Amino acid sequence: MNRWRTVLLTALAPLSWGTTYLVTTELLPPGHPLFAGLLRSLPAGLVAVLLARRLPRGTWWPKMLVLGALNIGAFFPLLFLAAERLPGGVAAAVAGAQPLIVLVLGTLVLQERIRAVSAAAAVTGAGGVALVVLGPAAQLDLWGVLAALGGVTATGLGMILTKRWGRPRDIGPVVYAGWQLTAGGLLLLPMTLAVEGVPSSIDGAAALGYLWLGTVGGIVAYTLWFRGIQQLPVIAPGLLALLSPLVAALLGVIVLGESFTAVQGVGLALALGALVVGQLTARPRRTPTTPTIGEEPPVPAARA
Repeated sequence: MNRWRTVLLTALAPLSWGTTYLVTTELLPPGHPLFAGLLRSLPAGLVAVLLARRLPRGTWWPKMLVLGALNIGAFFPLLFLAAERLPGGVAAAVAGAQPLIVLVLGTLVLQERIRAVSAAAAVTGAGGVALVVLGPAAQLDLWGVLAALGGVTATGLGMILTKRWGRPRDIGPVVYAGWQLTAGGLLLLPMTLAVEGVPSSIDGAAALGYLWLGTVGGIVAYTLWFRGIQQLPVIAPGLLALLSPLVAALLGVIVLGESFTAVQGVGLALALGALVVGQLTARPRRTPTTPTIGEEPPVPAARA
């Protein structure tokens, strides 16, 4: 029961991230995606750190810089570059490959054996997402595809390292997420100022959009996400990430009046089926002893 509660709570993160496209296109000023990423990460991260009055110590300083760069600082620019060069469906389809990337990285970094059912669920889920989001007129751009692959690979590696390193014994999940959001936001700050600058005006709708991205899509989502990564088998959150493009596609149908075909319905069923099967067959990991500040946690022994 506790494991399924963790699965459901972790699923709230990609569910919230699935609203990002709708919020960005309908509420935020155009032409400032990096600024949106900055406000999604840095303010809430700083608030969490300031309220807790806890900073990383020892080896956790470089670890937080690495994790913040992978999960936030590198992911957002690559995501936005892919969105500029690819149709939304193509970018989402590439993102659907994340479970496969997580499986491969889990084998290389955590020495976890790839189980056939996990691989089948990852392949089926990626195919289902592709059926949902790809249209017949989808066009590929090499640099856009590479950016999308780079983004999902960065977050995939961030997931694996988050699982491998754990978190300090006396640091809660909110502060841990705040550290990463702050590190990633600080990396985004100079890039945002150099490339985009600040929007000339921010109306009430945009303010609500930024508030949503920074709270529900930021500190709340990442707290649940990192907590789930550390407690679940590596494939479980990898498959849950499929919820993000699926939610984005469904919101496009419900809110924006986009069409939804029978092929998309089949893809949705395949992706959700793969997600459920993957959760049912993933083997729970044994909870490792959480390290004290500055100590290395034991390498998780869970299988995919």
